Amino acid sequence: MGRWAIAVHGGAGVDPNLPLERQEEAKQLLTRCLNLGISALRSNLPAIDVVELVVRELESDPLFNSGRGSALTENGTVEMEASIMDGPKRRYGAVSGLTTVKNPISLAKLVMEKSPHSYLAFSGAEKFARQQGVELVENDYFITKENVEMLRLAKEANSIVFDYRIPLETCRAIATTTMDNPLQMMNGLPINVYAAETVGCVAVDSESRCAAATSTGGLMNKKTGRIGDSPLIGAGTYACELCGVSCTGEGEAIIRGTLARDVAAVMEYKGLGLQEAADFVINERLDEGIAGLIAVSKNGEVICRFNSNGMFRVCTNEDGFMEVGIW
Repeated sequence: MGRWAIAVHGGAGVDPNLPLERQEEAKQLLTRCLNLGISALRSNLPAIDVVELVVRELESDPLFNSGRGSALTENGTVEMEASIMDGPKRRYGAVSGLTTVKNPISLAKLVMEKSPHSYLAFSGAEKFARQQGVELVENDYFITKENVEMLRLAKEANSIVFDYRIPLETCRAIATTTMDNPLQMMNGLPINVYAAETVGCVAVDSESRCAAATSTGGLMNKKTGRIGDSPLIGAGTYACELCGVSCTGEGEAIIRGTLARDVAAVMEYKGLGLQEAADFVINERLDEGIAGLIAVSKNGEVICRFNSNGMFRVCTNEDGFMEVGIW
């Protein structure tokens, strides 16, 4: 029998002025989700089902940018995306452009299990959701007053804002920053940005089976039709016989670096351990981008790595190691 391990993230890059009460709220939600995963692993639920279970819980809470808390597009709507991957057979399912599916991660899993394809998007994904009888809600379910205000401020600044939980006074400061003095570059263009708030979970069960799942609403004020790293296997999500990885951060940089797959690749081809592999890709594959990742190995190791000022994260393993952190 192997050793189980699990990690959960709520996004890399954190506003330094995030109020303490919001920090505590984030830690409590992540810890609750971690405990849910621990109980499932102790009950011998397969890793693939554990990561779905945990991400569903995150999607159902508006605190982070996925499901109920999804960021809004330039049109004031949501276009959610998610992916899930089962390491032993390297099967995966992914979805993009969802507007009515309450839990995108579960639809991604159904794509993997119940369709002849691996990735469905927009109207095709919505049609498949109806065929599968998943829970659907009106688009208004995902649109919070806070997100509407942040979208307004983002439009005023002609910018993209990653973190919908940034205090609104900070957003107003962002809105006064002109494009002549951008906070950051994205894909070679100047843009005002703050933290990314994708959610994800990785787990390895007692049968040494690894799995990974990632879900997001994307970027506040993103162009309609934009697809980030989260549903792209090898970029935001990857799992194989060796490990499971979920990424968060600047999606365009994560895609260019094929971040999640590279963790597995350097383990396989360079013989690096999990921690060494994660350090290598964070330091060498991001091209000055900002990102973080959580990962588990088939041996029951668990790690969290990021190059941003913070990443919402919790992790533990069967040996009793536990970490709950932001900074």
